[in-house]
Amino acid sequence: MHYEGTVIRPPSEADSIILQVTVGCSHNKCTFCGAYKDVLFRIKNDEVVNADIDFAAKYCKRRNRVFLADGDALIIPQARLVDLLDRIRRQLPWVNRISLYGNAKSILLKSVEQLQELKKLGLHRVYMGLESGSDKILASICKGADSDKMIKAGKRVKEAGLFLSVTVLLGIGGRELWKEHAIETGRVVSKMEANQIAALTLMLLPNTSLYHLEKTKKFTLPNQRETLQELRLLVENITISRAQFQANHASNYLPLNCRLGRDREKVLSAIDQALAGEKELRPEFLRAL
Repeated sequence: MHYEGTVIRPPSEADSIILQVTVGCSHNKCTFCGAYKDVLFRIKNDEVVNADIDFAAKYCKRRNRVFLADGDALIIPQARLVDLLDRIRRQLPWVNRISLYGNAKSILLKSVEQLQELKKLGLHRVYMGLESGSDKILASICKGADSDKMIKAGKRVKEAGLFLSVTVLLGIGGRELWKEHAIETGRVVSKMEANQIAALTLMLLPNTSLYHLEKTKKFTLPNQRETLQELRLLVENITISRAQFQANHASNYLPLNCRLGRDREKVLSAIDQALAGEKELRPEFLRAL
């Protein structure tokens, strides 16, 4: 397989065929993200992608899922994306799920009908990085969309019948805005009616502007206890009756994997136990992106 630069995939795609169809991220302005700072976004040449599909057809017959990397494969023009999914369907007929990242901009560039067309060709899941539901925080981290656009994009994915997985980022509001972050993020993911909510915890990278804001005392990263308090307030404000909630990424202090609202009280109890020092947390040296 032909890979360039840093290839990132969601934890739930660990056993998928990772097919890199773009390099970098079409937005690439978020102040917290250092993944693609060293590359210019581009769609990979069809010849290279076709060779990778041929490779997968020969050597990846035990893997029945495909994840289309990099940071925002949904930005690929519709006709080209349709052709790509059709090729995957024809050459990898055992694959039963195709997933990709999509930001608010790329989602809203597609109509419901276009997303439904992609669904018919095998697209199953869109991973969307919300990070925060607070407009103040979204603006400060240069996310490129406000909460209204985020909600509209999430609802469009759902209307097309696709599975919506939304990523939120604990700590991104700093100590100053943690309450607003938790409450507004809970509100936004609830309005989206996300199928899956994945909470990661902010870890500052040296090649990001947010890292330098922290070094100059213009941003303060919440500590372990404050992050748990933020997590609790977030869960309290998610009102979806049925959604998978995960905080099992390596960046998180308290691994969680549950269903809301079925397991809401169990989750809140687990967080309370952690706050009381009755539950073991992931040590700093084991946390990672």
